[in-house]
Amino acid sequence: NKKKIIQIIKRYKPKAIFNLAAETHVDRSIDGPKNFIHTNINGTFSLLESLRYLKKKRINPKLIHISTDEVYGDINVGQKSNETFKYEPSSPYSASKASADHLVKSYIRTFKIDAVISNCCNNYGPYQFPEKLIPKMITNIFNNKELPIYAKGKNSREWIHANDHCEALLRLYLKGRTGENYNVGTGVNLRNKDLVVKILKICKSMKIKIGNKSKIKFVKDRPGHDFRYALNSNKIFKELGWKPKIKFEDGLKETIIWYLKNKKFLKNIS
Repeated sequence: NKKKIIQIIKRYKPKAIFNLAAETHVDRSIDGPKNFIHTNINGTFSLLESLRYLKKKRINPKLIHISTDEVYGDINVGQKSNETFKYEPSSPYSASKASADHLVKSYIRTFKIDAVISNCCNNYGPYQFPEKLIPKMITNIFNNKELPIYAKGKNSREWIHANDHCEALLRLYLKGRTGENYNVGTGVNLRNKDLVVKILKICKSMKIKIGNKSKIKFVKDRPGHDFRYALNSNKIFKELGWKPKIKFEDGLKETIIWYLKNKKFLKNIS
């Protein structure tokens, strides 16, 4: 709603806008791409048009547009995608995010919008919806359900705790250069089946009961499934001095504890 966005920005005159609003689940984008086009592309367009209009009124907040490592597509083993890699999105989700990135870049160049783009790896942590891999595995363990993993579980992803991501985004607001992309990663890259084994081990060490049904089950792969994502995040490390602080095992344990203590949250949204 462009009109409402303009009213809000005029009223509060924010110094920065962090655009984290998006449809994000790849599986749902395959089942029904329409919402992803509507939110991720048209929503970003509305925001950019609002900023273009407000710039003429001398209201010019800095836009930090949050994207994904998935825009780079499949990354070969031994490689890491840096900010100069070409975009090769595979799913309607990643294509919608890539489209939004291109829109942002065009508004920076054409209309001199003050914006930076972050391309982040997979997030995890408290409050994440149980459609995502880590909370899905945790909740299935709690409920003595099978632990479904696509194909043979060899697809690998890079992981970052949501708090570390937030610190990176704050750094992008404070020090990020207009018109630049910044990869936000940790270098912690795990195959999906190894990640689930890690979750099971942590649950066992915490004396969480694991039922006889909570075992890994390989299921039919999803269409267009990228095998590997891996980021080269040297730019944000060196130029902006940001580094992730939360060790993966510590963050994973903290996340499991959070879901254990917040079963009501899961019940309400499941």
